[in-house]
Amino acid sequence: MKIDIFNHIFPKGYFDKMLEVAPNFKDMGKRVRGVPVLYDLDERFRVMDKFEDYAQVICLAAPPIEVLAGPEKTPEMAKIANDGMAEYVSRYPDRFPGFIASLPMNNPEAAVEEISRAIVQLKAVGIQVFTNVNGKPLDLPEFKPIFKRMSELDLPIWLHPARGANFPDYLTENSSKYEIWWTFGWPYETSVAMARLVFGYYFDEFPNLRIITHHMGGMIPYFEGRVGPGWSQLGKRTSDEDYTGILKKLKRPHMEYFKMFLADTALFGSVSATKCGLDFFGADNVLFASDSPFDPEKGPAYIRETIKIIDSLPIQESDRQKIYEGNARRLLKLK
Repeated sequence: MKIDIFNHIFPKGYFDKMLEVAPNFKDMGKRVRGVPVLYDLDERFRVMDKFEDYAQVICLAAPPIEVLAGPEKTPEMAKIANDGMAEYVSRYPDRFPGFIASLPMNNPEAAVEEISRAIVQLKAVGIQVFTNVNGKPLDLPEFKPIFKRMSELDLPIWLHPARGANFPDYLTENSSKYEIWWTFGWPYETSVAMARLVFGYYFDEFPNLRIITHHMGGMIPYFEGRVGPGWSQLGKRTSDEDYTGILKKLKRPHMEYFKMFLADTALFGSVSATKCGLDFFGADNVLFASDSPFDPEKGPAYIRETIKIIDSLPIQESDRQKIYEGNARRLLKLK
């Protein structure tokens, strides 16, 4: 069995609500409105049927709920999304063995409540958060109860990058050009969020924290030298703030924390990036994901290419089985 752990979908009730609340949302809003597999189950099943013994863990696609509406509306939108996801899993358990809950992150109190409702009542296998909340970093105190609750439940957090064209490439400009905000901005967003959680002592405070990083941990594996030996000099390059005591307060060498993150294989068909990430995180911490349905064919291309890459890796079959299925069953507590 191949369990694809990061696949985007819009339950019909949520899709209708999103169009009602933000019918003209730009950038990622434009992108998702043009991908029928996101909201058409017949089209999705047509794609899935091209692969034997294949199932999808499903979650909402970007844009994040909190960029679509204010904190008074997002709790209702999260409930509509999670109820729809739970219905899909109940109706099609062989196709969808689990769903990832969405949260109203601009309403942290309601987000914690929705975690309990979605996981305890609806049986979600974890939650999805984005790398910032309307520009706010995840390591702010207001979001800490969310990480605490997930550590208590011992279920993973899926970390999805979020950045728009309104984040300029240069300080002298007002917006990003050529979709650089997506191509390079999203891996950067993922890496920044990981670093903030490491140096914010989240893994020390919450020992059961499990975070699955999208796109194989962003930039971290490729920049292992800068992250490891380079960051061992933390504080020596900063004049206006004292960072020199941060590494001493960590219970482990800082590099060990970055390897405690999990990573998925959604790399748009890159063999070298897959090998680099697998070498960094190890087979026990890598999970099969295709990022369906965001590919050029609006269908199976990324699924096919990702499977092709994993099948070609020079690794033991036991490790291949972990990536395809074993790690997902263990972490998500799937039957």
